[in-house]
Amino acid sequence: MSEVTLEAKNVFLSFHGVAALTNVSFEVMKGEIFSIIGPNGAGKTCMMNCINGLYHPRRGNLYFKGREITGMSPHRRAGLGISRTFQKIELFGGMTVLDNIRLGRHMHLKSGIINSAIYWGKTSKEEVEHRNFIEEEIIDLLEIEAVRHEVTGMLPYGLQKRIELARALALQPEIILLDEPLAGLNLEEVEDMARFIVDLNEDDRWKVTCVLVEHDMGVVMDLSDRVMVLNFGVKIAEGTPEEVQENPEVIKAYLGEVEDLYVSRR
Repeated sequence: MSEVTLEAKNVFLSFHGVAALTNVSFEVMKGEIFSIIGPNGAGKTCMMNCINGLYHPRRGNLYFKGREITGMSPHRRAGLGISRTFQKIELFGGMTVLDNIRLGRHMHLKSGIINSAIYWGKTSKEEVEHRNFIEEEIIDLLEIEAVRHEVTGMLPYGLQKRIELARALALQPEIILLDEPLAGLNLEEVEDMARFIVDLNEDDRWKVTCVLVEHDMGVVMDLSDRVMVLNFGVKIAEGTPEEVQENPEVIKAYLGEVEDLYVSRR
């Protein structure tokens, strides 16, 4: 049997009495690409925020590798191996690409305050090791060698999306939450990003489990092992891409009733 990496049980989330998630349960298996889709306002990003600790559900439980994480802070979840990219880019625009990526290594730094005050020695060696990992494993993988010393805020949007993925990978996560990584990209950039996601999921050096929120249905259906569909905070379907595409509830959620479509055209 496949190992369960992430599990949500009966998750409820509301804001001032307005339900954002209602009784949502699912499992993400180790090594798979699990996508969460749904119309705008369906609760997809709310679910991602619950997983990485930005939101805490009103009721329900979340588990990572069998360990309950429901009440954990985001930094503790990061320490367990859960990393995140955001729908809206959250980079430090005044810093270089390399420095933004280095921030993602903070959970792996071992030098204490005293050692850090005396740079030459253990701290210097540790910094070189982390720098080499970033250069050899992440920058090469995402093909951003040419811009690694550039100021991030001066780069095109598509490259900034790639840099945000690089920072998330710097954590060396076991699972990565990708919130609309293709939003705002042109066709060539979409193809590149999709390739990078497949590489980090399948490459023996990474083997990262992925939870993907995305509106590009072509990419979702091509990349995903399984898909969960939310609508108004309620799970209405889960299964393989083929099963989800043929589900009447999913078709209704995206396209509306046949009668509604007819009326709207009159």
